Amino acid sequence: MLISEVSEKYDIPQDTLRYYERIGLIPHVNRNKSRIRDYTEEDCRWVEFIKCMRGAGLPIEVLIEYVGLFQQGDETVEARKELLIEQRTQLKARMEDMKKTLERLDYKIARYETGLVQAEKTLRRPEGVHS
Repeated sequence: MLISEVSEKYDIPQDTLRYYERIGLIPHVNRNKSRIRDYTEEDCRWVEFIKCMRGAGLPIEVLIEYVGLFQQGDETVEARKELLIEQRTQLKARMEDMKKTLERLDYKIARYETGLVQAEKTLRRPEGVHS
């Protein structure tokens, strides 16, 4: 699959895909005879994984570490698992913070809506009264 197709499929700019490859987030992508990147299904799974993890807020440095561990083989399974557990813990904490923020926003919006209803009531004129 060409980089343009991968870019469109995963909604990631081509420059970002090149950057991810350059820093080692996506293991080496093969090139065809014309030296054009030729993404395999495995490459695409890495792209999908990285997009998911970045979307959840995982830092690039953590993902580089994970990919490096993965490339070292099965002896790093525990280290990879621990890294993912740590990131899950941090993500859950961020989600809890976001939940509190959402609740506060809902409260503030409800206050504005209540205030608007009250303000509109004061603008209504009693029947029969004309300016």
